[in-house]
Amino acid sequence: MIEWSGLHSALDPFGPQAARVHGLWRFLWIVSLAVYVLVIAALAWAALRRRTPAEADPTPRPAAEVAGPALRTTIVGATVATVLILFVFLVVDLATGRPLTAAPRGGRGALEIEVTGHQWWWQVEYPSSRPDLRVVTANEIHVPTGRPVVVTLTSTDVIHSFWPPSLVGKRDMIPGEKTSVWFQADTPGVYRGQCAEFCGYQHAKMAFQIVAEPAEQFERWMARQRDSARTPADSLALRGQEVFLATSCVMCHTVRGTPAGSRIGPDLTHLASRRTIAAGSLPNTRGALAGWIVDPQSIKPGTRMPSNQIEPDDLQALLAYLESLK
Repeated sequence: MIEWSGLHSALDPFGPQAARVHGLWRFLWIVSLAVYVLVIAALAWAALRRRTPAEADPTPRPAAEVAGPALRTTIVGATVATVLILFVFLVVDLATGRPLTAAPRGGRGALEIEVTGHQWWWQVEYPSSRPDLRVVTANEIHVPTGRPVVVTLTSTDVIHSFWPPSLVGKRDMIPGEKTSVWFQADTPGVYRGQCAEFCGYQHAKMAFQIVAEPAEQFERWMARQRDSARTPADSLALRGQEVFLATSCVMCHTVRGTPAGSRIGPDLTHLASRRTIAAGSLPNTRGALAGWIVDPQSIKPGTRMPSNQIEPDDLQALLAYLESLK
């Protein structure tokens, strides 16, 4: 498994939405800790206090006679305090949840992204009214820092859940339905996300990255992603393109600028620019890519990508071609 360097903790917020969730957690934790300490102290006092002979009298007596006014007052007070604490929890929870679902301030300038969950990978689209400006990638979401991002979520198969804990809370992805969530990354960095709803055998290997970068760097990334794949100038990579188009690869993947146009699997037009492959299961290196192509079932059993029997020379050429897709 790849060792993630990205941030992945709800206790380490890097945006306004995550900060609200963290604030709610901190409030609940402090109050719950105080209640726990008081309960343990009361139990310790009851267990250690010295009993008088009258209190030790085993003669059965009515409960009302045994429980004196002080004890009855304590029980009533504890009950009232419990109800008040739960009511305060409810109010604070609702006060926190409302901003999480409301549209972001300055929403007209928000970046819009569409994310679709598959078993077990993420399709990421940056929509545009102009087809030539539309960007499609997989498992890696680039966003500019300091700008609200509205993510529209859906699923093609089962219920998934979109969760980058350092940026925002969880949001379920329902097949046939569209939900949305917004977040904002205030600090440049790589933030790890994970499917948070059990969605099948490889649920644990359904991760993604959110790369937050300055606006100028983000625009350069978008411009590169809009380009179609270039025809390889290297003879080995050109041979690899022929292998790609002649094998089962072309039946599942898209490489813009070539006849490959299937959308069953991830778009590979700029595969070499991504940090990981197989939804975060492997680093995007030559060796990991070779292993994934030849025998993906040994890495991610149950994935829809089949094993591929490719001659060694053809495999090396294919790898050279895929590494040229930047």
